[in-house]
Amino acid sequence: MTSWIRNRYVWAATTLLATAGAAVLLRPAAPADLRGQLSDLLRTTLEQTTPEQHRHAGHQPAERAPVICGVRVYGHEPASATALAEVRRIYGFHLCGVAEEKRPWDVAVKLAGPVIVDLSTRPPGIQVVEATDGVPYADRLGQLFPPPYADLARREALTDAEMTGLRRRYDTAARL
Repeated sequence: MTSWIRNRYVWAATTLLATAGAAVLLRPAAPADLRGQLSDLLRTTLEQTTPEQHRHAGHQPAERAPVICGVRVYGHEPASATALAEVRRIYGFHLCGVAEEKRPWDVAVKLAGPVIVDLSTRPPGIQVVEATDGVPYADRLGQLFPPPYADLARREALTDAEMTGLRRRYDTAARL
């Protein structure tokens, strides 16, 4: 093959790859799968609330600091739902940090644990699992979460990749 023909093939292949890459980059970022949509909705819902709305006791930031969350979805109700509009309740885990300016993650106020988000109310209701008078935490978890999701909540939190993403987003928000 002459170098002119070879260069033409390289140029054509490069053009095709660049076009395919641009198509991927310009594609809408919304996840196609229900679990991805639920994760995005759970994260967004939690990040748009204050620590008080999470119903956790704790620190009051001097000014409204962003809440940055990592989440894991355990499941949803109804379990047969195949579209986001059908989901009424999300069961999952959350680890959120209140990103006060220049406050490192290690000393940030954190909100964590199994969480239920009720999508049938406006705004969505947020319920965290907490021990109550006479009811230990493990029993309370079993009362609030359906068995398969309660089992997951006892064993799983964030993955390493989810934790890395959370820390990166927190550091950006806290301007570290």
